[in-house]
Amino acid sequence: MDLAVRQRATISGALRKVLDRGELRLVFQPRLSLSPPRITGVEALLRWSSPEHGDIPPAEFIPIAEESGLILEIGEWVLREACLVLQRWRQHGMDELNVSVNVSVLQLLRGDFVGVVGRVLDDVGIPPHLLELELTESVLMANAEQTAERLQAFRALGVSLAIDDFGTGYSSLAYLKRLPITTIKIDKAFVDGLPHDAEDAAITPTIVAMAHSLGLRVVAEGVETEAQMRFLAERGCDEIQGFWLSPPLDALQCLAFMRNWRPDGLLLARDAPLAVLP
Repeated sequence: MDLAVRQRATISGALRKVLDRGELRLVFQPRLSLSPPRITGVEALLRWSSPEHGDIPPAEFIPIAEESGLILEIGEWVLREACLVLQRWRQHGMDELNVSVNVSVLQLLRGDFVGVVGRVLDDVGIPPHLLELELTESVLMANAEQTAERLQAFRALGVSLAIDDFGTGYSSLAYLKRLPITTIKIDKAFVDGLPHDAEDAAITPTIVAMAHSLGLRVVAEGVETEAQMRFLAERGCDEIQGFWLSPPLDALQCLAFMRNWRPDGLLLARDAPLAVLP
C-alpha cells in the first residue's frame, strides 16, 4: 500500500509538468459506418509518454488528473489539439470527418466548459457539428439534473453528444430519453462475446433497437473480428470502432489510413447477409 501511495504521488507530481514539457499526445481511432461503408470520423485518445516513467496508461493518470483538478487544463488542451488536427485534415480534403473527444465530470460541472468549447471552435474554425463530446453513462446518471442543463447548452452550440460505455452505468431510460444525446456507444464488454455468447447476442440488438427508437445513432466499440462486425451489421448497428478496422494511430498515420481506405470487397446490406468478398 505504501508503494502504491508513493507511486501515485510521483505520477501526480510529474503530471503537473506534462503540458509545459510537451509530453502529452493524441492518437486517433477511426470509426466506420456500416451502411454505406465509409470512414465517418475518429475518436481522439490521450497518451502520456514520460521521460522518467515511460508510457503511463490513461487508466492510471486520468483519475489522478481528475482528483487534482489538472483535468481541466489537460482536457482543454485535448479539445483544442483534436480540433486543430481535424482542421488540418480538412485542408487535405477530408472535410466530412468528425472527431470525438472524451469529457470528464469535472470538465462538465466545473467552470464554463460550454464557453471553452465555443471559443475553441471559433478559434480553430471547424463547424460545431463535426465535434462530438463523449460522456460516460455513469457520469450522466450520477449527476443527472446538473448535466441536463449543460448538455442542452452544448446542443445549442451545435455540438453532438455521445454516451460512452453504454450498458455499464444502469441508465434510467425514462431520463435518458429527455437528454439531448445524439449517439450511444455500446461498451466493449457487450461486443467481446459476439456472436457466440447468448447474453451478448441478445443484449446488443436490444440496445440498437432501443437507441433507434429514440432517434439515436449506435456505435459499437472494441470490434476485433469479422464475425463481430458481421453480427452488428446484420442487426442494424450504424458504426463500429476497434482493431478490426484500425488500432489508434498518430495524426499522420491516421490521415494516410483514411485517405487510402477503400470499401473494396466489403459488401454490406441491411436486408441481406454481410460478406467480405475476396
